[in-house]
Amino acid sequence: MDRGRRGTRRARAARLAADAAALLIASATAWLAAAATALADSPVPSQADIGDPRAGQAATLAGNPALAIVVVALIAIVTVAATLAWVRATGGRADTVEDR
Repeated sequence: MDRGRRGTRRARAARLAADAAALLIASATAWLAAAATALADSPVPSQADIGDPRAGQAATLAGNPALAIVVVALIAIVTVAATLAWVRATGGRADTVEDR
């Protein structure tokens, strides 16, 4: 490998490291900004109809649990399908460095 090509790789590596550092700083800043705006709720029991254990009522289900189960199942199906598509697109298990 010649000297010019090695310098290009170093420049790419330096640029990649600088981009990663900038991304880390930006995401840390956004996270801290979001955390600074979070406010705690009042410790007084709410008057909601769903039940508040702090008020001595039994907690009931809030929302739609059937919809939540369907959404989680869909996420699982999409994840499995994407994984299988990726394995098929990249050549499967038999495509290793030793096989090339």
